[in-house]
Amino acid sequence: MTMDMARADALEIIVEVEAGDWEATIPDVEELVSEAARKALRQALAVDGDALPDGEGEVSILLSDNAAVRVLNHQYRGKDKPTNVLSFPMLDQDDEEDGFELPEGMERPPYLLGDIILAYETLMTEAAEQNKPVANHLTHLVIHGVLHLLGYDHIEDAEAETMERLETVILADMGIADPYRDGAGPTREDPQSEETTR
Repeated sequence: MTMDMARADALEIIVEVEAGDWEATIPDVEELVSEAARKALRQALAVDGDALPDGEGEVSILLSDNAAVRVLNHQYRGKDKPTNVLSFPMLDQDDEEDGFELPEGMERPPYLLGDIILAYETLMTEAAEQNKPVANHLTHLVIHGVLHLLGYDHIEDAEAETMERLETVILADMGIADPYRDGAGPTREDPQSEETTR
């Protein structure tokens, strides 16, 4: 195992089903979400070895519904409607080395990469409209959310192309077709999925 994979694997992925019919619709949904997040972390580290700090960390992924996501989307983005995925990065790479040294013998606590929340009804509607298997669309949105936590974005065309290319590579590794080949996906057709800041 390479150092980058070890760093990706040192990140605890916490998946919680809060609302929505996730477990009835997608067998082993928590395992699928964890696997997608882990693949995204590993691939991002393969591209940029500094994407994650050293040490243990955690990311939280909440499977929720339109009502909860609508509230957060309004609160943090000023948009009073649900969206497919929201990412809340907590790790500021500039603050990683703040000059603070721990006392001898004391271990650094795990860092918090951030939170991701997904809306069940929006995901289901998009998958049907785009004629995609629900599990594949969920996998894509989890990867998309993780990449936002790592600093990737799609505001500018060049950034969108970089992010989409990385998403496509990760999805192909998981046996999932390119979601952008027909111009669809979270960054082209309907830029609903967004990174937010707290």
